[in-house]
Amino acid sequence: MTWIVAAEEPNPLTPHLAEIVLGVVVFVILVGLVRKYVVPNFEKTFSERTAAIEGGLQKAEQAQAEAKAALEEYTAQLAEARHEAARIREDAREQGATIIAEMRTSAQTEADRITGTAHTAIQAERAQVLQQLRTEVGAMATALAGRIVGESLEDEARQRRTVDRFLAELESQDAQSAQAVGRSS
Repeated sequence: MTWIVAAEEPNPLTPHLAEIVLGVVVFVILVGLVRKYVVPNFEKTFSERTAAIEGGLQKAEQAQAEAKAALEEYTAQLAEARHEAARIREDAREQGATIIAEMRTSAQTEADRITGTAHTAIQAERAQVLQQLRTEVGAMATALAGRIVGESLEDEARQRRTVDRFLAELESQDAQSAQAVGRSS
């Protein structure tokens, strides 16, 4: 009897059939509502996040590629600028050397011209001085010779011959003394 009494009393641990059916129905409704309203929102949020992350990664990769391209372009421009600067320096050196060579040539030409002009002027003055000297020496020699000889040497042709002979003797003596000096050196 104790067993029967115990069998007739409801067990507090076992649920009633109505509660189980009601729990299953509510659970199915709850799962349906979650699947219909909540899961699409989660899916939408996850896809938006995935798209944002992938877009951000693509933007970052694109920015990195642009930065790399800009760096390569900058490096190429820098190398080209250095090459151009080296070429300009070399051109400037060449132009400087050309200008210096032209200036030296011009200075040498001008110095040669000045030297030639000076030699010409010296030769002209020398010839003029020699002519004046011949005239003066001739006049003095004629006067001296006239005093020594005791006769007048006023005849111009005779005077010129006497002076020329005297000067020729002086020039030959000068040449002999110049040769003697050249030998002793």
